[in-house]
Order: sequence, then structure tokens, then C-alpha cells
Amino acid sequence: MTMANINGYSMHFIDRGTGTPILFIHPPVLTSLNFIYQIQGLSPHFRTITFDIRGHGGSGPSEQALTYPLIVEDIKQLIDQLNIEKVFLCGYSTGGSVVLEFLLTHPERAWGGIIIGGMSEVKGGRLRNKISLGAVFSKIGAVGMIALSTAWTQAKNIFLFRELFNDAKKGNAKNAEQYYRYSLKYNCTSQLGNIHLPVLLVYGEKDKPFHPYAQMLHQRLPKNELVFISKVDHRIPTKAPGPLNEQIEQFIRRFST
Repeated sequence: MTMANINGYSMHFIDRGTGTPILFIHPPVLTSLNFIYQIQGLSPHFRTITFDIRGHGGSGPSEQALTYPLIVEDIKQLIDQLNIEKVFLCGYSTGGSVVLEFLLTHPERAWGGIIIGGMSEVKGGRLRNKISLGAVFSKIGAVGMIALSTAWTQAKNIFLFRELFNDAKKGNAKNAEQYYRYSLKYNCTSQLGNIHLPVLLVYGEKDKPFHPYAQMLHQRLPKNELVFISKVDHRIPTKAPGPLNEQIEQFIRRFST
């Protein structure tokens, strides 16, 4: 386990490979382990970095309320400590919103962004209800129940399920609730035109509720590519790692200098 002191808390992170750096960002309750197939598949070609957000997995809890700007500043300090000038940022689900916030706040520190099933705002009732439910369960301290459900749906096999569950259930309930609730109110849609870096948008062909978010980002981001991966829903990093890694590799090779 690699640990670093980042903005006053203990961060667990993974750093593998060499070359152009890619930094992965997970959604609430899930951890850096959700990108295990990206670390394995892409680290032979790139420097792959992922970390546990405050109060998640192996990272310490946060005394400050967990917000996207706080996560962005933690990322900035991490890449400072790793002596990385610029990164590609890759976020899954609400982690994609953190990518957008970073590109808006620190564009000089990024080569571009990769958003997997992400959004610039939570608009639809189905997604809003799902995130609200996560916040409610977190508030009553039932992170273990969220971890069990999430790990079961994400995992391809029983071995990965055990790893994801054991890591996710470590989450701090208060920080998980804060992450969920900030996701509900975040909205950067009106600012998307200010992001001039390249962005790869990746969505599951079967993930119909997220297709409106895909189209919104595709229409408003000045420089983007939209890809739908066949035969998969929202759980792309663990359910379709091969096609996802291929898209990421092609995108980075086109836009890294």
C-alpha cells in the first residue's frame, strides 16, 4: 500500500508503469480497485495512477466536507508530489464530474479528459433517486450494504467481488454521504464551452438512462469524441475492460505530446 500526506490527510494511491500519465477517479463508496483492469491493461504502455478519495478504501477520513473542488485540489497536490506536470484524467460515473471540474479549474495541468458514463449535472429522476438513496444509506451508516450491492453488480467474478466489497466497506459513512450529496447539486453544464482540451466520452450501449448525458456533453464540449461500447451497461471499467482500454489507449496516443 502506497500512502502520501495530501492536504492534511493520508491518501492511499497506486502508481504503475511509465510514460504519459493517466489518473483515474472513482465514484462514491467504490475505490481505486474499480480500475484494476485499467491498471493491469494500460500500465505496460502508460503511467497509470489511481487513488482512494478521502474517507474511501485505504485513505483516511476527511474532516472537511467532501466536495469536487476539494477532490480536485487533492489530485493537484498528488501530481505535484509525483513531479507530474500534466495528466490525462479519467473519471467513472460521478468521477467524470470531477474530471470536468479539474479541466475547468486547472486546465494547465491536464492533457485532456476521459469520462466513462459521466455527467455535467444530475438531471434525470432515475439517477437522482439512485444517488439520493446512496446518501440516505450512508447517513444511517449502512455503507456496508452499499458496498455489497455495488461490488456484486460491478464484479465479473467472485474473486473481484470479494476484493471490491472488502475495500468498499471500509468507507467513512459521513464522507460517502457528502460525496453523494455534492453530486446531486453539482452543475457545470453552462461552463462546458470553456473546456478546450480534448475529452473522450465513453458510454455503454445498454446504458440508456445515461445516453442523454452523453449527448449533452457531446453537443457542448468544444473538442470531444463520443464512443458507445456494445453489449455493456454502466459498469464499463469492470465489465468491458478490453474495449475501454483500447479506446483510452487510442485517444491518449492521438493527443499526448
